[in-house]
Amino acid sequence: MPSMDIVSETDLEEVRNAVDNANREITTRFDFRGVEASFEWKKPNVVLKAEGDFQLKQMCDMLRSQLTKRNVDAKAMNIETASATGKNWSQQVNFKEGIEKDVAKKVVKLIKEEKLKVQAAIQGDSVRVTGKKRDDLQAVMRLLKMAELEQSFQFNNFKD
Repeated sequence: MPSMDIVSETDLEEVRNAVDNANREITTRFDFRGVEASFEWKKPNVVLKAEGDFQLKQMCDMLRSQLTKRNVDAKAMNIETASATGKNWSQQVNFKEGIEKDVAKKVVKLIKEEKLKVQAAIQGDSVRVTGKKRDDLQAVMRLLKMAELEQSFQFNNFKD
């Protein structure tokens, strides 16, 4: 009986590479010339530091574009609120790992509403989907890719 696991994982090595590329991009950008701004990699988080709130927003966009170039889904980013200490601003970006319970329940509910001939069960921080046909599992993949959920999903352990 075919089965697969729906998981939410982030390749932290690719995130680190994206942070390095974003740091290089800051040094070449005209609007950041003479400004103290940096991305700091603190596994598994990224700390953005700049002189202003507006610059932090630009840096978030730069990080998002670098992540996209490295095939890391930007939905995995969890951007916290910016805080100011003196003249410097900082902001932390976390990356979601695993599917939270409430999101997993939404996934199972979405699959059941489509009335596909599969069974979905929550297993820790992943969702196991089993069905009689491989096509049904591929329909679940298409459904989740089109769904507007606040998390990115990957499909592991696809077994016939």
